[in-house]
Amino acid sequence: MLNRILLVCLLFAGSSLTCKWMDTNFKRYTEGALALLKTMKMNSTNSTDDVKLPDAAAFPNELYRHASKAPRSEKHSFAAHVLDKIVVLFREDQTHASWSARTGEDFLNVITQQADGVASCTMINHKKSHRKMSMYFKRLALHVLEEMVSADAWELIREQVRLHIYRAHRLAEA
Repeated sequence: MLNRILLVCLLFAGSSLTCKWMDTNFKRYTEGALALLKTMKMNSTNSTDDVKLPDAAAFPNELYRHASKAPRSEKHSFAAHVLDKIVVLFREDQTHASWSARTGEDFLNVITQQADGVASCTMINHKKSHRKMSMYFKRLALHVLEEMVSADAWELIREQVRLHIYRAHRLAEA
């Protein structure tokens, strides 16, 4: 019995310690990721004014509205899931992107560290939940990256990712 109580105490103590990551690092990583995305846009030689995001890959505002009503741990889980999906997206071949390979790698490193940090703050296995968001990112990869295969496609992805990072930050901080 004493062992069980000790285990529960350690779990709660560990989770509260790891969640300090949100207080000390989350904002800094978000700012770093957004700054890199801004640099990527400034390096973009293409205008996407006439290129539209396919309806199948429209931004999932409803999923964020639903997540905003969830408890804090579920918000963190949702944010971790979004960041993981951004990591997967940016592991795709970026040879058609207008930004430098180094900038793409820097962004991937920052977002990976942020995803790991947020994941350390949740006890929920976010990889098994949030199926609708997973499907959204699959459609984004399919309808934009695989069908368009151009710098314009990567610029659309960059803008969608910027929105996700911004919304995930607001969600996790709420």
